[in-house]
Amino acid sequence: MEKHLSDRVNNMSTSATLAMAAKARELKSQGKDIIGLSLGEPDFTIPEFIKDAAIEAIRDDIHAYPPVDGYAELKNAIIKKFKRDNHLSYEPSQIVVSTGAKQSLANITMVMLNPGDEVILPAPYWVSYSDLVKLAEGVPVEISTTIETNFKITPQQLEAAITPKTKLVMYSSPCNPSGSVYSKDELRALADVLKKHPNIYVVSDEIYEHINFGNEHFSMAQFEDMYDRTIVVNGVSKAFSMTGWRIGYIGAPTWIAKACNKIQGQITSGANAIAQMATIVALEASPNEIQYMVEAFKNRRALILDLLSEIPGMKTNTPEGAFYVFPDISSFFGKTIRGKKIDNAGDFSLLLLEEALVATVTGEAFGDPNCIRLSYAASEQEIREAIKRIKEVLG
Repeated sequence: MEKHLSDRVNNMSTSATLAMAAKARELKSQGKDIIGLSLGEPDFTIPEFIKDAAIEAIRDDIHAYPPVDGYAELKNAIIKKFKRDNHLSYEPSQIVVSTGAKQSLANITMVMLNPGDEVILPAPYWVSYSDLVKLAEGVPVEISTTIETNFKITPQQLEAAITPKTKLVMYSSPCNPSGSVYSKDELRALADVLKKHPNIYVVSDEIYEHINFGNEHFSMAQFEDMYDRTIVVNGVSKAFSMTGWRIGYIGAPTWIAKACNKIQGQITSGANAIAQMATIVALEASPNEIQYMVEAFKNRRALILDLLSEIPGMKTNTPEGAFYVFPDISSFFGKTIRGKKIDNAGDFSLLLLEEALVATVTGEAFGDPNCIRLSYAASEQEIREAIKRIKEVLG
C-alpha cells in the first residue's frame, strides 16, 4: 500500500536541534560518551517556589479544561510582568497563553499569512521560523549578516528586503543562535524604516529577555508608533528553566490575539493547567530570583570563549545574551580532518559528533552556512571537556 503523506509535511524540514539531540541520544545508548552542546536547555533545576505552586495546584484538584487563551489569573500576571519589565500596557484581551513560545509563533504565522506573503528573517534566526512560515504558505526572505556586524541587520538591509508582499518581520533579541541583542537605538533605526510601510507587522521573540549580560533589554513594542504593529512573544522555558512545562504567551493587538485564540481553540485548546498555575508565581517573582542562573551563564560564556580562542581557525565574537556561541568555522571548509572532507557547516558539525563525541548544531539550520551553534547551558566541567575534545580533533 502506498503512503500518501501531504506535500505540507514532506516539504517540511526536521528541526535540526531536535535531530542532533536524537542522534546524540542514539550514540549514548550505544555506550558513547557524548557531551551535548546542541539543545538550548538550561541545566538548572526549577526554583523551589515554582515547584511548590505546581504541587499546590495538584492538591487543589485543578484539572479541568482551562480557557483556550489562559487562566485569567495567569493573564493578569503576564500583564503585570509586561508593565514591570517592559513598560508595556496590555489588556487581558491582548494576551494568549500557549503550549510553549513555539506554538505562539505557529499561531501568529497561521493567522497573519496568506499564500505568497513574505516574512523577513534576519539571519541567523531560530531554526523553526522558516518552516513555520512555509507551513503557513508564506515565503521566508533572509537577510544575511556576518560575525563582524555581530549578526545584526542594518536599516539599509531591511529597506532593501521589503517588497509589496512583505507582511512580517520576525526576529529574536537576545538572539538564538547568535546571542546578539538589539539596542534601543538599533531598534529605533529599524522602526524608522518600518514606519514607511504601515502594512508590515513585527514579531519580537523575547524568550531570552532575562538572560542578558549588561545591555538593557528593549522591545520594539515600547515605541509608541510600533506598539499596534508588534506582537511580543515570550515564555518561561529559558529564564526559569521550565522547558518541559511548555508555557509561552503573546502580547498583541486585540484583533491578532483573538485570531490566535481562535486557531488555538481548534488545535490544542488551553495549555497545561498545572503548568499555568506554576507560571503565575514564576512571573510574579522578581527577576532577581533567577539572577544566579544569569551570572552562571555569564561565567560560562567567558569560559567557552576563552577556550575556543585557543583553536586556530575558530572565529568568535562576544554574544550579549542567551546561552549560545555561534563561531564562524568557514576556515575549515575544503580541508580533510580524520579522513572526513569538510565542505560545509553540516560536515563540520557531524565531524565533531563522530570524532569528538560533542553534539553541536550546524549553522545552515539557522540560515548561516558558515557557522555552528554551541550551547553553554551545560556545566563548566562539560564545557571544558567538550572544547578539549574539539581542540584535539581539529589539531
